[in-house]
Amino acid sequence: MASADEWRQTACILCECNCGLEVQLGGPGGGHIEKIRGDRAHPASQGYACEKAHRIDHYQNGPDRVTAPLRRRGDGTFEEIDWETAIREVAAGLMRVRDAAGPETIFYFGGGGQGNHLPGGYAAGTMRALGAVYRSNALAQEKTGEFWVNGRMLGAPVRGDFEHAEVALFVGKNPYQSHGMPRARVTLKEIARDPARTLIVIDPRRSETAELADIHLQVKPGRDAWLLAALVGVLVQEDLLAHPWLAEHATGTAEIAAAFRAIPVARYCEIAGVAEDLVRRTARRLAAATSVAVAEDLGIQMNRHSTLNSYLEKLVWMLTGNFGKPGAQYVPAMLVNLTSSAPDGVAGAKPARTSPVVGARIISGLVPCNVIPDEILTEHPKRYRAMVVESGNPAHSLADSRRMREALGALELLVVIDVAMTETARLAHYVLPAPSQYEKYEATFFNFDFPANAFHLRRPLFPAPPGTLPEAEIHARLVEALGFVTEADLAPLRAAASEGRAAFAQAFFAALAANPKLERVLPIVLYRTLGPTLAGGAAAAAPLWGICQLFALHHGDSLRRAGYTGENPGEQLFDAILANPSGVVFAVDEYDASWRRVRTPEGKLQLVIPELLAELAALGLDEPPASAEFPLVLSAGERRSWTANTIFRDPRWRKKDADGALRVSAADALRLGLRDGGRARLTTKRGSVETVVEVSAMMQPGHVSLPNGLGCTYPDEAGRLRRPGVPPNELTASEDRDAIAGTPWHKHVAARLEAIE
Repeated sequence: MASADEWRQTACILCECNCGLEVQLGGPGGGHIEKIRGDRAHPASQGYACEKAHRIDHYQNGPDRVTAPLRRRGDGTFEEIDWETAIREVAAGLMRVRDAAGPETIFYFGGGGQGNHLPGGYAAGTMRALGAVYRSNALAQEKTGEFWVNGRMLGAPVRGDFEHAEVALFVGKNPYQSHGMPRARVTLKEIARDPARTLIVIDPRRSETAELADIHLQVKPGRDAWLLAALVGVLVQEDLLAHPWLAEHATGTAEIAAAFRAIPVARYCEIAGVAEDLVRRTARRLAAATSVAVAEDLGIQMNRHSTLNSYLEKLVWMLTGNFGKPGAQYVPAMLVNLTSSAPDGVAGAKPARTSPVVGARIISGLVPCNVIPDEILTEHPKRYRAMVVESGNPAHSLADSRRMREALGALELLVVIDVAMTETARLAHYVLPAPSQYEKYEATFFNFDFPANAFHLRRPLFPAPPGTLPEAEIHARLVEALGFVTEADLAPLRAAASEGRAAFAQAFFAALAANPKLERVLPIVLYRTLGPTLAGGAAAAAPLWGICQLFALHHGDSLRRAGYTGENPGEQLFDAILANPSGVVFAVDEYDASWRRVRTPEGKLQLVIPELLAELAALGLDEPPASAEFPLVLSAGERRSWTANTIFRDPRWRKKDADGALRVSAADALRLGLRDGGRARLTTKRGSVETVVEVSAMMQPGHVSLPNGLGCTYPDEAGRLRRPGVPPNELTASEDRDAIAGTPWHKHVAARLEAIE
């Protein structure tokens, strides 16, 4: 056990950045994280950490941990069972559904929460062993519209180089709270202080980032498409395009110019609620800059015209020539590509897959979250009948919680693998408990930095509680119980691993050639054979060996520039990952590497997406009609200083805003008779809740906002379940979603508000 004054390396698990941390342990039994500071040796965060990271002990020592497998009784209560029984019965239940209705009726939701990505590979092995083909996770209610646009325009994911950008543009994003880039607040303040640089924000709220901005385009809620179309219209109509650059690097410029020459800029600005002069000044600043970095986020991705918004945002930086150079957009070298931005609907691309019942477009392999209830609550023969949920909480976190609960309750089998007794776990037939992220080896594949990209394998800080099993072991046991992998398959590889990694590599590739089915469960094969040879109990990290070999094969130049110049750089990288508790740089790129990663037929940016140009043409000149019954627009899920993802279930971590107040403008408060700190009834077509009110200068009239992360049940000191704050998805509707990507309109929920005496 570590001494009380020893600093140990780990990371925050509350957003995609996963900033490196150093912690000291202590408290009762040494089981608490008592002191926290940023890890200066971490190659990405470099000692940076926001205030949320300093509360992670509330996750580690939450009061609703599950520490034994649970089986639902007939009366809805749970009983503890042993692991042998749990694995046998879960495997039998999954096989029963598969054999009766087909493997496509088994659905997987999960693949890792923030910073909890290693289980995703193991779960994929279990699903492949069953023959299951449908899955989803939180990315499908946020990012798939952008993934689809990226696939059509360049066939690769794209990010912005804000550290070096002359102009930084954030669209529907508040990185002061949501981060999304290393050292976000430091970078924002550096841009804001530099008179030669410009910070531009498009957001209906006067957010913390907007407060720092040189230009704030305070769009009316849900009118981003009109504003972005006007911005592109100005670029075209004032001839601010990078013509020589576009001629060399893009296709479809003439068609785009023709479409946007017809945009009535003045009228679109009026609809958007932003002064035309400010929009024109913004377009000119973007066009004049030597470099522009752009990021979009949930403000437009969970809104009306979500996929169109993503398209228009990308036209802004493409038409001004901001790709593949310092301070502009880039394509990172990633260990694992979670975005799968492969071209869709272009020559040579695979046909688009759709969900079995609704026929919803599957993007990046993910079924849209909003159609999941429709895929279950039906008599269709291919409806989802069994569901495995891992590191996810769809009963709380997906749209339309009431209907989601109904759908989950209609399943023949629901298995939850998680740390805590979540809202979804309470509906399950079986709950399989896993260690926390600080009780096992874990990592994130949200590795998007450039030109240097980093990866961090975190070591456990604490022993796992008796009665829990790491996800790697759970899935290995399930695959073995399914009879898909036998000891005869694994024994030769296990013997080769004992002789060293060179012997293992030779035996491994020979085994794959002789027994192709092993490829379907590679992470589990590696865990069972190579895993036991890894020092420090790092068996769950075994799949990284294969990932490192593939990265060396496909990104050898990036790896060599990062210093891995030996005979087998993939092995070097794997050794470095295991040996460095603060993480390693695994790729160093030149800026033109982004062009080599463009995967369109001509290797050029494809500006034209016909489906979205058709949607643009249909926007029209009329303002979207207001509802007399629901005159306000609710943003359901605002990120604040004292909110985080729902793995923080214990409300005691919040020092401020304990109940997650509804933010309203002063004008709306006056009109409705609301007072700061008072209570109000908030109603949508789906339901009604009571909430505390905060009168806020951030909000414009007609716009109200609830925070994310609230409304989770937790046991108080007497063991009674409490639910502080409002669960936003009691108010959202699953049918309100983007026509292309199926992403929900969480940032545009029609609502009304009434004061409570």
